Amino acid sequence: MRNMELLAPAGGMEQLKMAVHFGANAVYLAGRRWGMRSACRNFSAEELAEAVGYAHSHGVAVHVTVNVLMRQEDFAKDALPAYLSQCADAGVDAFIMGDLGAISLAREVAPDVAVHLSTQASCMNARAAEAYMGMGVRRVVLAREMTLAQIAELRRDVPAELELEAFAHGSACMAYSGRCLLSAELMGPERSASFGACAQPCRWGWELVEGRSGARVPLEADEHGSYLLSSNDIRMIDHLDELAEAGVDALKLEGRAKGSYYVACVTNAYRHVLDGDPVEPWLEELDLVSHRPYSTGFFLNKPTQNPGREEYARERRLVAVVESCERDGDGWSATVTCRNKVEAGSYATVLSPGEPPREVALGRDLAPTGHRIRCACPSRWLRWTSSAREAAVLGSLQGCPLRRTDLRVSVFQ
Repeated sequence: MRNMELLAPAGGMEQLKMAVHFGANAVYLAGRRWGMRSACRNFSAEELAEAVGYAHSHGVAVHVTVNVLMRQEDFAKDALPAYLSQCADAGVDAFIMGDLGAISLAREVAPDVAVHLSTQASCMNARAAEAYMGMGVRRVVLAREMTLAQIAELRRDVPAELELEAFAHGSACMAYSGRCLLSAELMGPERSASFGACAQPCRWGWELVEGRSGARVPLEADEHGSYLLSSNDIRMIDHLDELAEAGVDALKLEGRAKGSYYVACVTNAYRHVLDGDPVEPWLEELDLVSHRPYSTGFFLNKPTQNPGREEYARERRLVAVVESCERDGDGWSATVTCRNKVEAGSYATVLSPGEPPREVALGRDLAPTGHRIRCACPSRWLRWTSSAREAAVLGSLQGCPLRRTDLRVSVFQ
């Protein structure tokens, strides 16, 4: 399998660090305006400069999403032009854009920053791709409605230097490349999907009602209703060879609205398989994070939807993030920040870069600031002391998330 770039989401600084830590070649993020995920924390000007510095120090590129629909007022001198210049000064590597005016402006005010065409542009043919390339676009993020055969055909018909990127994992929209009007229609213009504020009504439970009588027409449903608009999540980790053969240069993981554990787990899984690991253990790993039923989207020409499940499945819960780790006599001692309740004597799974997930036992006593306690609640700092037998595990823990191996944690006396 030829090399493909792994592009991971970063809705905030912690997610960015997890993406970098677990093997992303590049991250994509947004400032406080003009990105398609306005509900995320996103990055202020100061945070963006910090993020770029951190990513570049680890050899990771930073792509900034500027992919909402653009209004006339966005092009005022102190609006988008100033923002693009600010991003260029921070050292970002690429803009992700779908608006022709924004692309033209970026080439004018930030000529040293690459422009990648957003999936919002719904580019599905070579003639359109070459037209965008003529405007200075270096990479096309392909429309999510394309099959592998269509991608391969496009790859054959465009210049080799034009890069192709595809969404390989995560949520999908019941609208052409995310151009949905449903959220704004139902919730008002302030919740427009095309301006980054989607309320995800396609994931609500719906009923079909006959207009004259008000009678409700039964559809395939569970106890919550029918999900006639709800799409399955994409998971292509077991088809990476086919994506490479079709000519994809970069794999994008969806999830800028997801937490740091999701980013760590999904990035880790795709990194391992891209580096040659067998796919089967990592299929199981991806079942542990928050997700809807998986599918291959349109890639294999068999798009599916989620007909009867409102909630996301989640098999594991993040309990702590390791802040530091050092020698402690014959063993090791780790300082962690708790994210969920954790009890002494519990077992947890550790995620570390370059290694498979593994189970470790939390010490009998968890001791913040020298006190012995039986359990810890979120946001508390803990000292976790391990025996020499677990030294190899703890030696590489810094920055890694811990998760419970079972939501019903057993306490071993």
